[in-house]
Amino acid sequence: MFNHAPDKYQCPFCLLTQGIKNRHVESIYTDIICQNDMATAFVGSHQWPNNPGNVIIVPNMHYENIYEMPPCLALEIHEMAQIIALAMKRTYGCDGISTRQHNEPAGSQDVWHYHMHVTPRYNGDHFYRTLPSEKALMPREERAWHAQKISQSIGACNYTGDSHFFQRH
Repeated sequence: MFNHAPDKYQCPFCLLTQGIKNRHVESIYTDIICQNDMATAFVGSHQWPNNPGNVIIVPNMHYENIYEMPPCLALEIHEMAQIIALAMKRTYGCDGISTRQHNEPAGSQDVWHYHMHVTPRYNGDHFYRTLPSEKALMPREERAWHAQKISQSIGACNYTGDSHFFQRH
């Protein structure tokens, strides 16, 4: 329907969720916080300067944007976002959480696979004044540290729902 991916697009999020390494994909297996049959959450390879620990949640099946994604997956992703937000509060002691989801070039989408950002926020962090060009690649070791800490906090949040969110690889 409203698709913008170029011909022969190699989706980096599909490669990650399927465990396929590719030299064009920065995200790797150790970035994954939790994964189930429907969705995967991982620490983003690029981070905003005042908000390290940004997590991206994607459906495991490829849907380019919100227009084509089934509502049942949206529910799964939002439930995962809530669990991660609670874990971030515990991990970082942040003052708040922002969730963002972009569609199409005019909506600032830059990876052609539906995804939601869950970002720790701090008073005075100027998050919405930060330009996309200010995001920087976070070293793999640092991403793995964030993934491990958030994953540990998920288990410590005493979440009483389905335990399928706690699969850590």
